Parts: sequence; structure tokens; C-alpha cells
Amino acid sequence: MSDSLWSRISGLTLEIEDYALERLERAVSSDFTRVSTVIRLRGGDGHEGLGEDVSYDADDQRALQEAGATQPLAGSWTLESFCDMLAGLDLWPEPARHDASVQYRVWAYESAALDLALAQNGLSLQDALGRRAEPLTFVCSLRLGEPATAEPLRTRLAKYPGLRFKLDPTKSWDDALVAELVRTGAVDTVDLKGLYVGSVVDNTPDPALYRRVAEAFPDAWIEDPGLTDETDPVLEPYRDRITWDANIHSVDDIIGLPFAPRMVNVKPSRLGGIRPLFAAYEHCEGHGIRMYGGGQFELGVGRGQIQYLASIFHPDGPNDVAPGGYNDVDPPAGLPSSPLPVLASATGFRWG
Repeated sequence: MSDSLWSRISGLTLEIEDYALERLERAVSSDFTRVSTVIRLRGGDGHEGLGEDVSYDADDQRALQEAGATQPLAGSWTLESFCDMLAGLDLWPEPARHDASVQYRVWAYESAALDLALAQNGLSLQDALGRRAEPLTFVCSLRLGEPATAEPLRTRLAKYPGLRFKLDPTKSWDDALVAELVRTGAVDTVDLKGLYVGSVVDNTPDPALYRRVAEAFPDAWIEDPGLTDETDPVLEPYRDRITWDANIHSVDDIIGLPFAPRMVNVKPSRLGGIRPLFAAYEHCEGHGIRMYGGGQFELGVGRGQIQYLASIFHPDGPNDVAPGGYNDVDPPAGLPSSPLPVLASATGFRWG
């Protein structure tokens, strides 16, 4: 067997006695409550493996939690045989309301299995892979409201002057706002969200907006533009700064991009499993493509797990994995600053 990342962990054994589901909930704003589900695999030896389902639709989470722990996960496995078995199960008591959520749920179960297998074998993820975690650079992902104002950014910079940002431009970004944001010098990425359809963050491709932000932020990465006959010519001079996220679910998606990227956002849950995630890491490393990671509003162990992976594979990128407190309307004092120190647990797939 070749010395792939997957081959280094696929033979790890794990024993599952039973499992449980745990609901997490957090009011993000007056009109949005985030819900996720922790998958808790329990071994008879007292070890537990945790993963987090970050599917965005609250009804998907409700259906999973109400159905309970009905999957036939108990038994003796290798990590590979567990993942192969999982691929044959229907993990959805009700059909997924969004196609991408199917990948997110697979990642939740597989990451819990990885955590348990490592713990039961007395290994940390970095030890099992033969790689070292490094201090982790992060940015804070932020929307500026509608109509947009710099106040959310100023609120955070007042408490954390060194904080860096990934911002979501919208059509209400006028010249005055853009100039104010430029003066902060704190914007690392502009996320155009031009690839989403039927979501609450849809952002119709707009050549005027694209030109405004591409010219105003000459050092910022430009994520997920919607390339059309009108926007492609506007962004053609800036292709070396264009990155992709929402359309990256596999190595084939990276290969099939409209032009070779210098950077891509590799989200573990979006890849939908350990094997495809590690294949993406290896492809990017082999082809000189830089990477960064992105969060999906994890409420529990999932945020630490993606921080852990980022610290191993792309610690210096503009990782959208800031500690959750930065997403509060008024972030509390005392949050850790970037770069995060290495917080890898002695065993398992845990951070912190």
C-alpha cells in the first residue's frame, strides 16, 4: 500500500459499544438560531469519539435527534471498514433538505470514528499522520448587515486591534464604506458568495461590485465569484487572487475549476469524509496549490477539529476558523488572538 495519508490511519481498530446524539443550540441573532448535533460514539473501555453534524437546516437536525441512535454502529471495526459500512447506511430519517448536507452528516460520523480509533490506540492525529501541528493563523468571517455598515468590524477591532477579516461584499457596499474598510488594513479575503443558489446568502454576480472590491483590496483573496459573461472580464486580471469554496467537494472539483487556482478553501465537512479530504490535501500539496480552511458555524467539537486539521495542513493560510466568540454580536474580552497556539490533545482527534 502506498504511503498515503489515508493508509496511515485506515487500519486503526475501534470498538463501538453504542452511541448517542446530543443537541447543541445557540441564538445567533433575533431571527436565527443555530442547531447542530454531536455524534458521541462510546467504546466499552470508557473512551468516546465525537463528531458534529453541521447541516444548516434546523428541521434536518430535529429529524435526526428525534429518530435517535438507530444506526447499527456497534461492533469491532477498522477505520476503513467502519467508513465502508457507513457508506451503505441511510443516515437520513427524512430526506435531506439540501444536497450538501448529506456530506456534512457523513463527516460527522467519520470524524467521531477517527476520534475514537485514535483514542483507543493511544495516538493523537498528528502522531498517527507523522505530521506536526503548527500555530494556527485565523481570520474572522463577517457580514456587515443590510444596508452594510462598518460597525461590526469596528466593534471587533476596538477590542482586538490585530484581528483580520473575511468579509462578504453585497450590493450595498458603496464607495464610502469600501474606503472605510480599506483604511482599516484588516481585510484578508472578500467572499463574493456568487455560487450559492436558494440559500440565505445568495449574492447575484454583479460586475460593478466585483470591480469595486477587486480594485480596492489589491492584496485580498477573492472567494467564490460567479463567473458570467459580464463578470469574467472584470476579474480576469485578478485570477491569481481568486479562490474557491462552495464548489469544492472532491479532487475532481479542483481539477475541473475554470482555471488553475493558487489557493482553495478545503472544508472537511464539505468533502464529506476522511478519504476524500485527505485526497484533496495530497492533490493540492502535489500541485502547488495553497489551502486554507473554513468553518460552518460549528457549536461544539467540530470547530476544534477543523482548527486541528488546519494547524497540520495549512496553518499559515487565511483560515476562517476563528474561535466562536468572535461571531457574537459583541465579542467578549479575553478571546485568543491569531495565531492560536497548538492545542492538540495527547490522544484522539481533539483540539483544546
